[in-house]
Amino acid sequence: MLLYKLGHSVRNRVIRFNFHRSGETISRYFKVVLHAVWELRHEFIKPPLPEISYNIKSSNRFMPFFKDCIGSIYGTHIKARVPKENEAAFRGRKSYPTQNVLVAVEFDLRFTYVLAGWEGSSHDVTVLKNALERSDGLRVPTSKYYLADGGYSTRNGFISSYCATRYHLKEFSYIQPINSKEFFNLRHSSLRTTIEHAFGFLKNHFTIIKSEPYFPLQTQVEIVIVCCIEKSL
Repeated sequence: MLLYKLGHSVRNRVIRFNFHRSGETISRYFKVVLHAVWELRHEFIKPPLPEISYNIKSSNRFMPFFKDCIGSIYGTHIKARVPKENEAAFRGRKSYPTQNVLVAVEFDLRFTYVLAGWEGSSHDVTVLKNALERSDGLRVPTSKYYLADGGYSTRNGFISSYCATRYHLKEFSYIQPINSKEFFNLRHSSLRTTIEHAFGFLKNHFTIIKSEPYFPLQTQVEIVIVCCIEKSL
């Protein structure tokens, strides 16, 4: 029932009809099983291994230039439902309340870190700073790094693209890179499309992620993380 609800984002009455269980039973066990899987998050969402990714070492576009890259980080906004008095804090770049979610993804599309629940008005850099400061936070092995978009400045463990320089793949459709910065941005963008595929897969397979939420915020947070766990299995 948990997977059915995550995958199809249906109301309890649909599950009641398909599984022949009462609405109370469905609600109770959805929360119980969801929380139980969420408790296992550290067992399934683990830091990446230090070896060179196959996606990098098998491509002369990326090897040896990105041999120490272990993945990419990404900040995304997911619809949130919060009390009226908290809506302003959760309304950022969108016209509706969202939670700001930070994820790290390997090049095999496995999630290696997820931090959900931040207010939608929070800056991505603030969320990353908190992720690095937490006792169970994001860790970057020595001499390794994650790719990051222009919203994050380059710092130890994170390499972003050059600002004020062509970046997105479609910008290079007709005109090839004309200098070293554009060439780097092209390769950087090519690698980062991995994380876009990962989140695209997540939203397509777990439609509850892109649906209008009606659970308490903590349950919304657990839903995001459990969907990432299921994707990483």
